[in-house]
Amino acid sequence: MYDIIVIGGGHAGIEAASASARMGCLIALISMDKHALGRMSCNPAIGGTAKGHLVREIDALGGIMGKIADRTGIQFRMLNKSKGPAVWSPRCQSDRELYSEEAYKVVSSTKNLEFIEESAIELVAEDGKVKGIKTQSGRFIEGKTVILSAGTFLNALMHTGLRSTSGGRFGEKPSTGITESLEKLGFEKGRLKTGTPPRLAKNSIDWDVLEIQPGDENPQPFSYQTNISEFPYLPQLDCHITHTDPDVHKILEKGFNKSPMFTGLINGVGPRYCPSIEDKIVRFSEKKSHQLFLEPEGMDSDLIYLNGFSSSLPAEIQLEAMHKIKGLENVEMVRPGYAVEYDFFPPHQIDNTLETKLIQGLYFAGQVNGTSGYEEAAAQGLMAGINAALKVQGKKEFVLKRSEAYIGVLIDDLVTKSTEEPYRIFTSRAEHRLLLRQDNADRRLMSYSTELGLIDKNMYKEISIREGIITAGLDLCRNTKLHAKVVNEYLELSGSSTIESSETISKLCKRPETQLKDLLKLDGLDNNPNFNSLINNHNALRQVEIELKYEGYMKRQQEAVERLEKYEKLKIPLTLNYLTLKALSTEAKEKLDRVKPRSIGQASRISGVTPSDISILLVYLKK
Repeated sequence: MYDIIVIGGGHAGIEAASASARMGCLIALISMDKHALGRMSCNPAIGGTAKGHLVREIDALGGIMGKIADRTGIQFRMLNKSKGPAVWSPRCQSDRELYSEEAYKVVSSTKNLEFIEESAIELVAEDGKVKGIKTQSGRFIEGKTVILSAGTFLNALMHTGLRSTSGGRFGEKPSTGITESLEKLGFEKGRLKTGTPPRLAKNSIDWDVLEIQPGDENPQPFSYQTNISEFPYLPQLDCHITHTDPDVHKILEKGFNKSPMFTGLINGVGPRYCPSIEDKIVRFSEKKSHQLFLEPEGMDSDLIYLNGFSSSLPAEIQLEAMHKIKGLENVEMVRPGYAVEYDFFPPHQIDNTLETKLIQGLYFAGQVNGTSGYEEAAAQGLMAGINAALKVQGKKEFVLKRSEAYIGVLIDDLVTKSTEEPYRIFTSRAEHRLLLRQDNADRRLMSYSTELGLIDKNMYKEISIREGIITAGLDLCRNTKLHAKVVNEYLELSGSSTIESSETISKLCKRPETQLKDLLKLDGLDNNPNFNSLINNHNALRQVEIELKYEGYMKRQQEAVERLEKYEKLKIPLTLNYLTLKALSTEAKEKLDRVKPRSIGQASRISGVTPSDISILLVYLKK
């Protein structure tokens, strides 16, 4: 018997299997092809706006996505640098084949983890508890817990024009049987849709007329464990930019009568925030142009990914339209874009641990919960793996709050609000995003991963030492004043107003034109040990500067967290029967009974639950 059976070898599955195995559990990872582990079904890229925050958090919690991305990245960029640090987001373009190869190396070298190249077709449960799975070959595999992370493969159909074929990814079979077995157990299913753009032949593109999009000059890795002196590991490549225009749109519109999306062939709901090119034309009809990115699929690959041109229109329409795009006049389409329609399970059926409410020991992670994106899947896989391991070991569950991590926001949104369309993480979804920056994920979360045994204790010691440097650095800046004759020349050169007498470094640092490193060097602090520690530690210096510049905003967000925390601490018994509380509105009864919130705070975030309903609940709980 295995402690945990993980179904699916995508980004959720490999995080779940890797984490739980390293926590000492015996794992069976079930997937149809061991060489497809961590395969990038769509864009060969990791991170992006808010998604990069998730990768940093996954890494701080002991996950593997950041390490694999660092090893296989061919372009690294920090997005949104023109804005505040709350929305700075790391992103890397990856080598598609190398990413899967590196994922296989990591998983295959993990102790306690056995890979089984099979297809799971049935989930077996008795008396409300999971027992294991049955495979296509007729084998029964017994497990104390099961994590379902089948991605887009459940009863999946691929659509190009009016032509539909079975499959969850190009050239790969769908997973059948699991949905039906879960429906028999009482689970509610839904249908979603995602899509991917055409792949183009590199040598058929006129690169000279395209705008170049280079990576960062001094790229930053995702993982805190990556040796910066050796990074980046691979040669770095440029991406390129082009645009559609009205002529392109007119050609695409010719294919609308053969679009599976517009003719009703596709029933699943598509992603609102990453629409197909045909959907963009309809929804944003006032826009005459859409930006497209040409991104290499790898160092040695002849394929180019046309980001922004996701489509399920007939192949001939896709090609005709691309021939009207600047730089693509003679392009060869190696593979057309297509849509994938697949089963998912609305996430009000899971708890914050990702364990299902219907069946004990069964966890859902990734796109089966209605999310989109590798990063959202990996975050769920990691949390499901941790909680399944803790359950097997008889230990306390692990749940992150919204105020602690984007992972907490992601899972709380899924459980509390559920979703009827593919869910994507955004910085705007986090109420306390200035506290949840990508640069401080290690400070926020690494103590947890150390306790869970997922991070080496020596790594956490480094964080503790840096924390001491940050504290001393903040104290130094708040108590050290710079005289006008020392600082005014620098202020003038920076385009900032001069001062008349003296001012603390902390106050001067709040000016947008100044940089902390420059201020610290103005007043002979060389003999101060706190100065030397701070100036020689880039990460600590960056943290001190951000905390000083945004001190007022961060203080207000922290006060908001503390105000809301009292409602999070008011726990609600999971056995409470809301249907018997006559004073509640009918809608509140139904919503509360469906979600079964853990606290008053979570109950207050459920759509349809009013402040009046919360007051009634508070009175009931006091009684």
